[in-house]
Amino acid sequence: MKVVVTGGAGFIGSNLIRYLITNTGHEVVIVDKLTYAGHLSSLPDLQSNPRLSFERVDIFNAIAVKQLFTEHKPDWLMHLAAESHVDRSISEPDAFIKTNIVGTYNLLHSAKHYFDNMEASRKSRFRFHHISTDEVYGSLEIDDEPFTETSHYNPSSPYSASKAAADHLVRAWYATYGLPVIVSNCSNNYGPRQLPEKLIPLVITRALSGSPIPLFGSGENIRDWVYVTDHIEALYAIICRGRIGESYNVGGRNQLTNIEIVELICELLDQAMPMSKNTKIKRNLRDDLTRYADLIEFVPDRPGHDLRYDVDTCKISRELAWTPKVTLNQGLQETVRWYLENKDWWQPLIDRK
Repeated sequence: MKVVVTGGAGFIGSNLIRYLITNTGHEVVIVDKLTYAGHLSSLPDLQSNPRLSFERVDIFNAIAVKQLFTEHKPDWLMHLAAESHVDRSISEPDAFIKTNIVGTYNLLHSAKHYFDNMEASRKSRFRFHHISTDEVYGSLEIDDEPFTETSHYNPSSPYSASKAAADHLVRAWYATYGLPVIVSNCSNNYGPRQLPEKLIPLVITRALSGSPIPLFGSGENIRDWVYVTDHIEALYAIICRGRIGESYNVGGRNQLTNIEIVELICELLDQAMPMSKNTKIKRNLRDDLTRYADLIEFVPDRPGHDLRYDVDTCKISRELAWTPKVTLNQGLQETVRWYLENKDWWQPLIDRK
């Protein structure tokens, strides 16, 4: 197969590229604008692979998107390119509208023209896989049942609203034009090579530098966490065996409050790199600093902050035999270890701000 992956230099995208090159024989094209969130340095060991190529393209550019299909003639398009940080969407919503909504429209528009003119022998294998988020469903109360694939949409932030709009566009192109699409909605991802602006790497990197660890509100908001390699295996199962026109929820079955996940990370850091051995922390910060959890500081809550997310994964488990393999403790230990050993990757990203 020829696979085009938009957002392939991002966190989830680069892990998907690594999986496709390592575990399949597919030819893969990375498509990425290379904003602050996209880094080819996440794939240094793969860039010379003859099955991998790169196109620096902004999907907001309709002409460039059309050229992608003309030049590369993909069998599969896996669409991960998105602005995804909620805080940024609140302060800078324009980029989210342009990339998440208009960019998705540009891909759909060119994909339809491309698909309509494909040879009949290739049409049966073409797929447009749109990778989305559980945030489109909105917020759950503590005792509510998890969201299913048929739950109504109720997004709360400019980010989740833009992803919800994109989901609707993708489904409309299936219903109206017969474009063979599949949608997946995942819960919070974590793992190596995630940008330090996201919660788990933010906690790790700020703790290691002795900086305050900010936590919104009281820290009681609940999220489900899925290790990124589990999510990647789900994506591959979906595009290989998922039903056209359907959507699939992907989750890790690990629900914790934000304060619980932060304290757990701090405990793992206490074990792996005790403060007493962390030469990067100035001992004159505070006399009472003995563990990383002492760095936690509660900050004013985010506007429109959803209380709880949780998705029902019965459909993907039943239809595609996928379940998460990595336990939360295993995943967090591996993530902490990676950030401890790869400061050369993440420190420049922090310094660039």
